[in-house]
Amino acid sequence: MKASEFLRRRRQLMRMIGRGGIGILPAAPARLRNRDVEYPYRQDSDFFYITGFPEPEAIAVLAPGRPQGEYILFCRDRDPLRETWDGARAGPEQAVSGYGASDAFPISDVDEILPGIIEQAERVYYTMGANPEFDSRLIGWVTALRSRGSPGTHTPDEFIALDHFLHDMRLYKSRAELGCLRRAAAVTTSAHRRAMARCQPGLHEYEIEAEYLHEFRRHGMQPAYLPIVGSGPNACVLHYSANRRQMQEGDLLLVDAGSEHDCYAADVTRTWPVGGRFTPAQRAIYEVVLEAQQAAFRAIAAGNHWNEPHDAAVAVIARGLRRLGILEGTPAAIIRNGDYRRFFMHRTGHWLGMDVHDVGDYKVGDQWRMLEPGMVLTVEPGIYIPPGTRGVAPRWQGIGVRIEDDVLVTGDGIEVLTGDLPTDPDAIEALVGTAA
Repeated sequence: MKASEFLRRRRQLMRMIGRGGIGILPAAPARLRNRDVEYPYRQDSDFFYITGFPEPEAIAVLAPGRPQGEYILFCRDRDPLRETWDGARAGPEQAVSGYGASDAFPISDVDEILPGIIEQAERVYYTMGANPEFDSRLIGWVTALRSRGSPGTHTPDEFIALDHFLHDMRLYKSRAELGCLRRAAAVTTSAHRRAMARCQPGLHEYEIEAEYLHEFRRHGMQPAYLPIVGSGPNACVLHYSANRRQMQEGDLLLVDAGSEHDCYAADVTRTWPVGGRFTPAQRAIYEVVLEAQQAAFRAIAAGNHWNEPHDAAVAVIARGLRRLGILEGTPAAIIRNGDYRRFFMHRTGHWLGMDVHDVGDYKVGDQWRMLEPGMVLTVEPGIYIPPGTRGVAPRWQGIGVRIEDDVLVTGDGIEVLTGDLPTDPDAIEALVGTAA
């Protein structure tokens, strides 16, 4: 993503902060997996959104109107010894030349420099609670300033949540962001096709997971989240992650997997028959879920509110479960009493962007948010009937189906970013096992 994109974002955020205010964003800390082995580093989404800076041990400060520079970045200094072990660091010089900082300092100098910048501010914009360790440091700096009690010492009058402004910005995707999302969607689509083609009875779930990881990594991407690869009864476990069962003829396989490109995520689910053919009961459930997704698509439009796609999906699922004899009563009663939630217990979608479950309010006050062009969301209805479900005929038990796609709201409708991946049951059957 070009440096101009991050500059535009910083300028927009600084207009919101205004003169007299400063915004402070710490980078994500590195985390130990075990002993001296770290988890793969992933930058904090808010920090990366504003800076594009990929390293830990960094702090970004936005100070509108500051004569010495409005964007200050504290980062690790160059260290040839550490770089021999861990790789190159940007250092303060490249923070300015390569990442657009007005001024940059070694992170080791932050205790000397940042309190002086805070002292000049009337308002501090900061997301309290997201990084408890940094919360303590910030409170310590302000407490030290206040404890001086000498003439001329000033401390900010207000602390204001930065995420309220920043997360509203992130809800509306720019052209550059949509390019990243489309790229992640394309690679994710390719990975799902690859997995379907190589699927056959007798393989283990982790072997299917490996197909996704292969496709993501060969395009220079990482999984956006831990893949869900659930066959048979595991398809009814919403956040299943063990991925170790051996798949059998007659199983359904539900895979929820997406790649991440430049910190932007895809989130896609498909469900298919391991042996290549749906049973009549599996196809019946699948078709209800597919009809629910299509109804939700039709309810997405600029000017509609957030919950309309969910309401549309619920209406179809209630009718479908009644038609199949899985639930009794009128569809209206099934919805009113919440009976459908036994089998469809989650929402129909969520915001999508730098985080899989992306930031942004779903309500404004007590009203559902209106959909607007540039917003991106998932659409993922499902039906899950675990084995042993009481009051349900055996032929329906053990069936778990979810169909999920990524959708952009446009000025004249929607763009299904993952629309190249089939959902029609005949097309799904035609893909399964073709490379096995």
